[in-house]
Amino acid sequence: MLTTSPEILVYDADCGFCKRSASAIAHPGIVETKPWQSIRDLSALGLPTETSCSAAYWIPPQGQVRRAEAAISAALVARGGLSRILGAVIGVKPLQPLAASIYRLIARHRHSLPGGTNACRLP
Repeated sequence: MLTTSPEILVYDADCGFCKRSASAIAHPGIVETKPWQSIRDLSALGLPTETSCSAAYWIPPQGQVRRAEAAISAALVARGGLSRILGAVIGVKPLQPLAASIYRLIARHRHSLPGGTNACRLP
């Protein structure tokens, strides 16, 4: 069973861009990253099994699981340092629709981004 302390960013290991992004956000002891493919029981963590490859997920030790741009925002804030500022900006209420649009655009074209391959294409 996966423990949820420290906080965990779940990503798609089949996507090179996602793997590189998760690696950049990871900070041992503060923000752990786990590919969804390595988690035996996604539903036990509050993750939907049928859509886990379509977005990043943030799993705090307590509280609500976050998805997509909200997951990235929370991970960056938790990581601290300068990342905290970017995460806070992404999470500002008036900017959330823009952040969501940017996340969807990146997700849709992740196969074309650095580290991306055809395996990164979303259905």
